[in-house]
Amino acid sequence: MSEDRQTGRRDDGAGEDPAPDEARAVERDGATQPIASDAPVTASGKVGTAAAAPETAGRFGRLRQNRQAWWLNASPNLRGSVYMVSALLVYAVMVGAIKHVGGIIPLVQILLIRQIVMSLVILAFAGGGIRAMLATRRPGLQIIRGVITLVAMLCGFTAIIKIPLAQATAIGFSQVLFVTIAAVVILKEVVDARRWIATLLGFLGVLVMLRPGNEGLDVYALFAVGGAFFSAGITVSVRMLAATERTDTILIWQGLVLVAALAIPAWLWWVPPDATQWFWLILLSLFGTAGQWLITRAYQVGEAAALAPIDFSRLLLASLTGFVFFAEIPALSTWIGAAIVIAATFYTIRRNAHALPREPGAA
Repeated sequence: MSEDRQTGRRDDGAGEDPAPDEARAVERDGATQPIASDAPVTASGKVGTAAAAPETAGRFGRLRQNRQAWWLNASPNLRGSVYMVSALLVYAVMVGAIKHVGGIIPLVQILLIRQIVMSLVILAFAGGGIRAMLATRRPGLQIIRGVITLVAMLCGFTAIIKIPLAQATAIGFSQVLFVTIAAVVILKEVVDARRWIATLLGFLGVLVMLRPGNEGLDVYALFAVGGAFFSAGITVSVRMLAATERTDTILIWQGLVLVAALAIPAWLWWVPPDATQWFWLILLSLFGTAGQWLITRAYQVGEAAALAPIDFSRLLLASLTGFVFFAEIPALSTWIGAAIVIAATFYTIRRNAHALPREPGAA
């Protein structure tokens, strides 16, 4: 499940390391400001003179100062990688928690609680008032995106609950392949023959994981395919909204649509959680919110082609989580199909990144 990857994603090659003789930059309140390459950084993260750093700073202060200096000097792709690894670890907890409580608490109830918590966190930390966040030029598309997000989450999380985590995760990588098709059909983008071949090979890998045979296709594996398909729809809708809409506006409209759609089903099938289940529900909601922010930030800072190999490590985390906590052992067909899908997806991401020109002054 990857609806969390859809806002703020950058594929424009903006993550390249700056030239050695260029000025370094420091981010302040979301803005990037140039600073001289020889300017020291104080323990508070501000740029100042050498005299600003106290000579008697303790060991903790020096470690903090060194860590901040390292972060400011790190390449965009390295910083994006740190965000990405953090997001994957956070999402591993969220997915495990959903699988843990999903056998007891109805999925619509889980999603409602998760979305309410996420919306409250967004309201608490986003800049500006609620009126500014709700201001949109395309309310119709916002609602359509919210409905697509709901279907993607229902399909993807149902697969996570019902089939091995490794299989659900591997099939989810096919989202990029669906995006390739949607970009041609809806966004009228041009895709070359090599990317079409990679897309077809990727779907062959999905077919291997579905293992069609005498018993037919696994219906819950098809749910995973559906989750990837509708997640691609989220990506396309966000591309259409990106020119005029703020990220927090997109997320708060998503929250409104999901809460409105889930309220009645959750009330009809409500299962009163006990204290332990409430703990897991709140935990997965908070971790899901943090994971969405981290992975969005990762793709804003680094290149998609550079971060893709890290994203594919989700398969290893899912396999480990499934084995340790749920005694799941992925089938050989899962690994074979996953290898095909990952290779095709990685090639597609790299081709997409090279196809897009770099924006002047992108950071």
